[in-house]
Amino acid sequence: MDIPDKYAHIPGWGADLDHANRPAYPRERTPPRLEGVHWDQPSPQPERIEVLTSLEHPVRPPLFGTGPAPAGLSGSIRRYAFGFSENDVRHWLLLLFADRVNVGEGVLGDLARGHVPNLYAEMGGRAELRHNPIGVARKVALLAAVVGMVYVTRKRRSGRRSRTLPQR
Repeated sequence: MDIPDKYAHIPGWGADLDHANRPAYPRERTPPRLEGVHWDQPSPQPERIEVLTSLEHPVRPPLFGTGPAPAGLSGSIRRYAFGFSENDVRHWLLLLFADRVNVGEGVLGDLARGHVPNLYAEMGGRAELRHNPIGVARKVALLAAVVGMVYVTRKRRSGRRSRTLPQR
């Protein structure tokens, strides 16, 4: 059995076998053309802070972007996340969780320095109110429902405690 006949039952298989069906064929070269192509690799960028590296890409390129160095609990979570492969969902979920922890660390840091953050403004409250008023109304209604349920639940529990047991 010839290899093309073996897979002929698969729709679209072998579409690239005929050069007439390959749009890039006239421009393809084997081996690829290397005339006029040169690359002098730049000297490596110095590492002044800790840069976390993926398991899939252990060799860092000569130039790379840097952000703030991983620090605190969120930094520990990030270091742990980079112990997993990028195709592992734990890697990405841990990085998302580390972002949320970092926000909390920032708020606590502001409070420790005596600055009360304006969370409404920092989270884009005015812009959301202007551009998504229905979404804001939903969030307010949901918050009111949750607060109402907590209030009713606590009221019922306190009412049960205040009742006295009947005397025999």
